[in-house]
Amino acid sequence: MSQYHFYLKKCLLPVAPSQLKLTINNNNSTYILIDEGQINVLKKAKLTDIEFECMIPQVRYPFAVYSGGFQKASYFLNYFEKLKTSRKPFQFIVSRTLPSGKVLFSTNIKVSMESYSITDESKNGFDLMVKIKLKQYRSYSTKICKIKVQQNTATATKQVERAPSSTDNTPGLPMSYKAQSGDCLWNLAKKYYGDGSKYTLIAKANNMSDPNVLYVGDALTIPKES
Repeated sequence: MSQYHFYLKKCLLPVAPSQLKLTINNNNSTYILIDEGQINVLKKAKLTDIEFECMIPQVRYPFAVYSGGFQKASYFLNYFEKLKTSRKPFQFIVSRTLPSGKVLFSTNIKVSMESYSITDESKNGFDLMVKIKLKQYRSYSTKICKIKVQQNTATATKQVERAPSSTDNTPGLPMSYKAQSGDCLWNLAKKYYGDGSKYTLIAKANNMSDPNVLYVGDALTIPKES
């Protein structure tokens, strides 16, 4: 007979849930083209939803498993609350093993605690039923723009003025541009080329050794796309 083990971060649930529901959400879009009928545009899948209900016993049962010794229900409820309020993702692991200890399969996914609800019914004695909802977590990052501001006299006020608006458009490239507070090459490339990753074009045209450093008032050449 095989056994299931459910882990929320490092916490092993004493009684494995009888059912686990994973909803793999789709993000595809369907369109109707004239004379072509429907088409399906495939996109990256949405985050997976995970749901299960588990029993948290108040007394020790022979079928319950405790990795660090018996703990009352309050221990697990406090643990669930910390996962919810920490605002940090954690690993959700489900493993199925044989009595010999051999692992048949496992699920290991980074998730966030979305919600949990507690049911206390007389038919369960002092034990609690907890329904838990998790959501898959994907890490992400944002582009950081750095800028160094010159601490000059009143002449700096004139330096931050933009070039005339008549030259501030894509069809007029190449053009000259004076850097303002808050500017970075990524944002300038996004404005003039529609793609921030093309900041290297500006860096190369201006012989910049460090494209992350831009001074207010720097005169830049915005080149045409090759």
